Amino acid sequence: MDKFNPVDMSLWQGRHDPEDGELALRWHDKVQPWAAGAQEPAGAQEAAGAQEAAGAQEAAGVVLLGFACDEGVRRNKGRIGAADAPLAVRKLLANTAWHLNRPVYDGGDVSCPDGDLDATHGRLAERVASALDLGHFPLVLGGGHEVAFGSWSGLNRHLGGSGKVGIINFDAHFDLRMKLELASSGTPFFQIAEQCAAQGTPFHYACLGVAETANTQALFARAEALGVWHVLDEAMTQAELPALLAGLDTFIADCDHLYLTIDLDVLPGAVMPGVSAPAARGVELAVIEPLIAHIRASGKLRLADLAEFNPMLDQDNRSARVAARLVHLLTR
Repeated sequence: MDKFNPVDMSLWQGRHDPEDGELALRWHDKVQPWAAGAQEPAGAQEAAGAQEAAGAQEAAGVVLLGFACDEGVRRNKGRIGAADAPLAVRKLLANTAWHLNRPVYDGGDVSCPDGDLDATHGRLAERVASALDLGHFPLVLGGGHEVAFGSWSGLNRHLGGSGKVGIINFDAHFDLRMKLELASSGTPFFQIAEQCAAQGTPFHYACLGVAETANTQALFARAEALGVWHVLDEAMTQAELPALLAGLDTFIADCDHLYLTIDLDVLPGAVMPGVSAPAARGVELAVIEPLIAHIRASGKLRLADLAEFNPMLDQDNRSARVAARLVHLLTR
């Protein structure tokens, strides 16, 4: 069974308002197939040649990459269905009003039909690195939060271990479970910490929106041992925004590059019902959005992903609309 799903541009359909001309365009009018991701060459030389040819033709922009996988959620005993998220988000994005000033490319999906999560991480890392090598901003649509290890691995491959990477995770969970035999959606940042230690690079991790009730004392102790900056969900309020922005400034100042990962279960369950573990409290969009804007304004953001949206658990496309809004915010 194929593990790479090529670009399907038939998904990009929506409303047309010809009477308003160019000012009435929507995403479906503008998204293009990513030439470097249109096929999966068999060998390294062919891949390099395809990448070079694509780079000569494409203006730098945003590359949407789907991680159609929830194998890590299954291993973590969560509710599966997040593998369908990239398709659902694209469908909502298609009819979203266009306000961008740079091109957006659809780079297709990687999937995990055989349960080999390590290999799937490798395929995602290859595509993320290729997009970065060509000067694009990769935005990965997960999928379970196991996506984080594949996303980070692609950035790490692109950077070659140079420069200090700061990881900012909006999440109700630390996702620092120890990887014993198999990786899961609960282990990605522990895996990254291990990889950083192995290659002699710093592990610089911030987890914002942590729910105390969803993380054991062992996870809090591991976070402290690893020097993780974390903020509890109850402290993520509009009144605390100045302090949160100041904390971000301190964190960002110590970084050369930023990777932003958003686990959608950080949002209130009423706003984001379509996740494996809806939040009892969560963090409001009115707090998350200015923090995202602040991260983007730093000029250091190289890569972002969304995780844990599960269309099977959504209600009236409420969660899909929020995910599409966040994609818009990350790309504008």
